[in-house]
Amino acid sequence: MILIRLIGESFRFALDALRQNKLRTMLSLLAITIGIFTIIGVFSSVDTFRANLQKSVDKLGSNTLFVQKWPWVFDDFPWWKYVNRPQPSLRDYQALKKRMDNVDGIAYEVSVNSKTIKYRSNAVEGATINAATQDYDKTWNLDFQEGRYFTEMEGRTGAPICILGADIAEGLFADDTAIGKQIKMMGRRVTVVGVFKKEGDDMMGMSQDKNVLISLSFAKGLFDIQGDNFGPQITVRGKENIALSEVESELMGLMRSIHKIKPGSPDDFSLNKTTMISNKLDSLFSMVNIGGWVIGGFSILVGGFSIANIMFVSVKERTPLIGIQKSLGAKNYFILLQFMFEAVILALIGGFLGLLLVFLLTKLLAAVADFEIILSFANILLGLSISFVIGLISGFWPAYAASKLDPVEAIRS
Repeated sequence: MILIRLIGESFRFALDALRQNKLRTMLSLLAITIGIFTIIGVFSSVDTFRANLQKSVDKLGSNTLFVQKWPWVFDDFPWWKYVNRPQPSLRDYQALKKRMDNVDGIAYEVSVNSKTIKYRSNAVEGATINAATQDYDKTWNLDFQEGRYFTEMEGRTGAPICILGADIAEGLFADDTAIGKQIKMMGRRVTVVGVFKKEGDDMMGMSQDKNVLISLSFAKGLFDIQGDNFGPQITVRGKENIALSEVESELMGLMRSIHKIKPGSPDDFSLNKTTMISNKLDSLFSMVNIGGWVIGGFSILVGGFSIANIMFVSVKERTPLIGIQKSLGAKNYFILLQFMFEAVILALIGGFLGLLLVFLLTKLLAAVADFEIILSFANILLGLSISFVIGLISGFWPAYAASKLDPVEAIRS
C-alpha cells in the first residue's frame, strides 16, 4: 500500500510539474523525446532493412553452396587472383552429380539477360532467361501461382517449354491464364507450363518476377551454355540433417580432385554460401546501430541533465513541504523514493512521446511511400527501458539531496 501511495503521489507531483510549468518541462523532455525517437527510429529501420535483406538471402537457402568463378567478397577485391580461373563447367557438374552423397540436389545453371519475350502483339523487354538442369527446383525455393515444374522426361529431352515470372506473365497475358500459351523468345516458340508466384521487389535483385526458366537441354539449341558470358554456376543443396560444413568439405575435396589440384596449391574455384552475406549484414548493421546509439545518446544525455535540473528546481520549490513531511515522521527513503518516482515518470513520458513519433512515422511512410517500417515490441521495450534508466540516474542526486534535508531548516526556508 505504501508503494502504491508513493507511486500515486509521485505521479500527481509529476503531472503538477507538467501543468504548472508546461513550457519548462516540455523543453526539458524534448531532448529525451528526440533521443528515444532517434535510437528507436534507427533500430526499427535497421530491423526492417535487415529482415527484408535476410528474406532475400533466405531464398538462396541456408544449406546451399554455390560453385562459382568469383568469390563473394565485400571489401577490397583482389580481382587479379581470380580473373584467370576457369568457369564451372558441365563436366564439373556431371562429376559432382555422380560422386556427391550428402545432397538433396545439384544443378548447373546459366542465364541470359535483357531479352524480349513476345506473345502475339504483346512484348516484355528486359527479361532474364535462366537455364538449368532438373534439380533446379531442389536447390531453389520455388512457389507457383499456376502450372507446374518440368517433368524428368521434359528436362532430359529438351522439350520447348518454360516457366514464367509473374511480371512477364502479367505483361503478356494480363488477367488471362498463361498455361498452354505459346510465346516467342530468342527466335523459338515455347509453350508455357507454369508461372512463378509473385514475389515483389527484392532488395538483392533475386526476384523471379522477371525471369523465364527453361531446361538446360533446351537451352543448348539457343546459346552456348558453357560460355563465360552466361555466368555458369553449380548450385548444391545439402541434406537438412547434414551440417553445411560437412557438405562444404566434401564439395571442396571433390572439386579439387576433379580439377586435379595438387596438395598445397590454391583453389581455382570459389565455394560461396549465404552465411557470408549474413555475416556481412550483421557487421554492417551493427555499425549503423552504434551510430544510432551515438547520435541518440547525446540527446538522451542532455535529456538526463534536463530532468535532473527539473528535479532540483522541484526540490527547491517543495523544500518547506519536505520539512513538514519529515517533521510528521516521513522517513528519508520515503522522500527519496517520492522524487525518484517523479523523475522516472517524467523520463517515461519523454520516452513515450519519442515512441509515439516513431509510430506515427511508420504509419506515414506506409501511407505515402508504401514502405513499412516494423516497430517491434522489443524496440518499444528498449525505448521504455532506456527512459526508465535515465529517470533513475538523473533523479537520484536531487532525490538524495531532498531526503537529507534537515526538517527544521527545510520548514524555515
